[in-house]
Amino acid sequence: MAGARFSGGAAIEPSPLAVEDRPLARLPAPSRVYVPMLQHQGTPARPCVGVGQRVARGERIGVALDEYSADVHASCSGVVRVIAARECGHPSGRAVTCIGIDCDGGDDFVTLPPLPGWRQLDRFELAARLQAAGIVGLGGAAFPAAAKLATASLDTHTLIVNGAESDPCAGSDAAVMRLRGDDVVAGAVMLGHVLSARRVVIAVNAALMPALSALHRARAANGDATDIEVVELPAHYPQGSERQLVYTVASESLGADELPRDRGVLVFNVATAAAAWRAVAHGEALVSRVVTVAGRGVREPCTLEVPLGTPIADLVAAAGGYAEDARRLVAGGAMAGPSLPHDDIPVAKGTYNVLVLSSAELQLDAVDMPCIRCGECARVCPSRLLPQSIVADIRGGDTATAIERGLDDCIECGLCDTVCPSHIPLLHWLRHGIGEATIAASERALADRSRMAHHARNARLAMLAEERSRRLAERERAALANRGPAAPSAAAMPDVLAAALAKARAGLRSDNDNGPSGS
Repeated sequence: MAGARFSGGAAIEPSPLAVEDRPLARLPAPSRVYVPMLQHQGTPARPCVGVGQRVARGERIGVALDEYSADVHASCSGVVRVIAARECGHPSGRAVTCIGIDCDGGDDFVTLPPLPGWRQLDRFELAARLQAAGIVGLGGAAFPAAAKLATASLDTHTLIVNGAESDPCAGSDAAVMRLRGDDVVAGAVMLGHVLSARRVVIAVNAALMPALSALHRARAANGDATDIEVVELPAHYPQGSERQLVYTVASESLGADELPRDRGVLVFNVATAAAAWRAVAHGEALVSRVVTVAGRGVREPCTLEVPLGTPIADLVAAAGGYAEDARRLVAGGAMAGPSLPHDDIPVAKGTYNVLVLSSAELQLDAVDMPCIRCGECARVCPSRLLPQSIVADIRGGDTATAIERGLDDCIECGLCDTVCPSHIPLLHWLRHGIGEATIAASERALADRSRMAHHARNARLAMLAEERSRRLAERERAALANRGPAAPSAAAMPDVLAAALAKARAGLRSDNDNGPSGS
């Protein structure tokens, strides 16, 4: 077992899908996939194909626009039939541009050139390959892997490959470690090498014995992996959360505004490491992913490899269909996954789990009661917060006080919600408060930008006025210089006239003195 135990949390047994040695079924491509252009945190990709164009599986259909974006590729061979915005289950609720491809069943697969000389690549060259292959975080966050790699500290001392899957209904990471351990280990070696990390750790939930065995075999078979550590972590939720993982493995406690890279640590999910290796060694773009379909609301829970863009309805059908008691569809973990409005939503790169909950699992008969001050929410909070006090502030419209109490430290794990005997929807209110705080921060930033723009405009106008005055003065001086000697002023006119009369009289006298003599 590794490291220090983080505060709070709860011991939760992993999903049977994670611990059982089941085969991985491959879901065939549906008749049509809808591939979203925004399957990652950051800037949406821009479609680079047109309606009516035939594409091959693995062919780029969306191009990244900046370093916080990722290319998007066709997940099947076929013909592009539609490019339009549609609902994709995005956390913001926004519609996302999707490319609809009618799949033709072809098996042609376009790949990038493999990079056997990856040891000679620097982090930016490797990041460029990961962006071109569309690699993002596959643990749910979907942060572009290229951006994480390119912005890592130059003194990254520890690389953690995260296999600490601790959600009670998730099993996709366990399947990747169990069935593709060679790729996970090779990816860890490659990422550790390019980062010059002094320590490379594959951190795994200790309850996932088949996954651990597969990783140990893969490590022994890889001659470059002798320094790789395979570390067992307690089955303690939310051990897989980045902050808790960094604390347990690297003994680094992150502040609310800190990222692991600020402490010389970088974290990649096990499936991300495997996909990164496939992108470099084999030139494979990310066009499918492993997804767990679980919950009492489906008849036959299973783990599948699914082409991206496949409707979630197809996954439910592959799991035997809905049970009679199915009540809620969730994308993500049982503890904190967001609900989906319907099942005509495409699988995206960040879709690691589809959960169909029954009425019994939801406790639909539970009634929201007043807080009894039991303190259970505070006891299990891994961020050492007082969730009920924060929620009371949020409910009262006092988001500022909620932030002072540590709202920004909330990782939205959902434990407080789960243990509350009064069935108060704490997670709902915490997310509401986080959303309000985000909006308020955006409004403050907008006001600050407007104020700075106003000051800049005033300064610019003052500078222009000063410049105009300077140029006017220069023009007046130039005009005076070009005009020659100044004309006599009105005050000097009498003297001038007197001088002219005197000169004229002098001329007359001269004529009289020098004229012809009389005879």
